[in-house]
Amino acid sequence: MRIPEIELRWWDGCPSTDRALAELQEILDSLDLSDVEVRMTEISNDAEARAIRFPGSPTILVDGQDVDAPGPEEPGGLTCRVYRRRDGRVLPTPDPDDVRDALRRGLALQEVGR
Repeated sequence: MRIPEIELRWWDGCPSTDRALAELQEILDSLDLSDVEVRMTEISNDAEARAIRFPGSPTILVDGQDVDAPGPEEPGGLTCRVYRRRDGRVLPTPDPDDVRDALRRGLALQEVGR
């Protein structure tokens, strides 16, 4: 079974990186994906952030897709990102259900592609 690629993009000024990684690991554990490697990618300057259209830190990608696709109005750059969770709260990390859904889609695509 091929596992989806998981990446956490962050910048040094973001205080939410450790929390996002811990929450991501909890989700991976709940899906029996504890051994999956999370690629940590530091975005170190504004030029790099603009080049990859970095919507802010932390950003979690599953197979290259943002688990909570930013709207076109989000300027991006070296900034802290906020997420609107399904229950309406605004927090500095993505909704665990969005992350779980993205991982399940990635796993389902692998099954279909066999």
